[in-house]
Amino acid sequence: MTALDRGQTPKTRPTPHNRTALVAALDIGTSKIACMIARLRPCPPSEALHGRSHAVELIGYSQIRSRGVKAGAVIDLAECEQAVRQAVAAAEKMAKVQVESVLVSVSAGRLNGQLIEVATEIRGGAVTAEDASRLTSTGMHHATGAGRTVLHALPVGYALDGVSGIRDPRGMLARSFGVDMNVVTADATVAKNLMLAVERCHLNVEAMAAAPYVASLSVLTGDEADIGAAVIEMGAGTTTLAVVSGGRFVHASGFAVGGQHITMDLARGLGACIADAERIKTLYGSVLTGGLDSRELMSVPIAGDDGDQEEVVSRATIANIIRQRAEEIFEMVRDRLAESPFAAAPRARVVLSGGAAQLNGMPELASRILNRPVRLGRPLGFGRLPHEAKGPSFAVPAGLLVYPQFAHLEHVEPRHARQLRTGTDGYFGKVGRWLREGF
Repeated sequence: MTALDRGQTPKTRPTPHNRTALVAALDIGTSKIACMIARLRPCPPSEALHGRSHAVELIGYSQIRSRGVKAGAVIDLAECEQAVRQAVAAAEKMAKVQVESVLVSVSAGRLNGQLIEVATEIRGGAVTAEDASRLTSTGMHHATGAGRTVLHALPVGYALDGVSGIRDPRGMLARSFGVDMNVVTADATVAKNLMLAVERCHLNVEAMAAAPYVASLSVLTGDEADIGAAVIEMGAGTTTLAVVSGGRFVHASGFAVGGQHITMDLARGLGACIADAERIKTLYGSVLTGGLDSRELMSVPIAGDDGDQEEVVSRATIANIIRQRAEEIFEMVRDRLAESPFAAAPRARVVLSGGAAQLNGMPELASRILNRPVRLGRPLGFGRLPHEAKGPSFAVPAGLLVYPQFAHLEHVEPRHARQLRTGTDGYFGKVGRWLREGF
């Protein structure tokens, strides 16, 4: 096991409250790659959304068909690199700026969040920032197994002499000091290859963040974050989830089933080619059936050498195929939520995001299976968003633009240790520097 496998991915610096910043977000998904560039402008607390200090002004964006990616992981480095180059160049052209670093989302690699409790004796002295950092670092490394890397290490709460619920223990007196923290990890190989694909484009990876977490930053209202909510990010190749309670990110999970599996089910069930199945899903996709759906018929081209062959199917047939896979996805979500702190909040809401969440009837089906109130999530508090970027499918890249305002909540390893663990001074970092300096 290498040091990289036990380390943290790159982390961004917190955005200064009184400064304007330029931020670039890159969401490398299974079906699309989206790049968004924005200016973060300081705004008064009365005008800022929950937890935010800046207004987000979008100045450039792009989305293209993804290549070289399967289930959120890179499977063809050259193809992925070219797609990333194209997406970033298009966003830069619209924004009329050139970016040097990007924030990158991670949806693959078997995302997993663990709640860790760590405690130490401080013998009646005052708790210092160093005590908190040292204890959090211990908990982070305890939760990082072989072949895994840390995306987030977030203290949820502190305890002094067994009294929990302490938000900021610095300067307080106690004999024992403890921390409860959420450590989110992913497969190190997935993170390394995403970083390498981006670095080969002459870009620095400023930070990597779990897709469902950043989606929650863009779609949840302040009340939902405080009371408790679960965000289900339904991508093409993965479905990931984040649980937020008391304004804190407390759990993450995911699995490699998503909207592309619905497309494949349609292709097999209807005997259509994949492109036609995707078009049918986009135009007519629904998990709901009505009285007339069995009588409303349409012609579907049959996959094969003769492109003139067609088969007549009903809309009810299409909806039944989609619903079976959607039910399976929500049943898997239900099982993972039952193992999380979300299970203790029976009235907490579920918010759906991602492209697959846009299929007609998804919130109603999710509400029935999860036995929770469910709504569709869209990016909140963004200026100048184009119409196509206002939907659930842009929750992740929009959330990446918000993420630097929440970076101060996370534990960050000392810079010299992080460089060794993320590969900045290793093979991948040397490749990135050689490319940037040589071209």
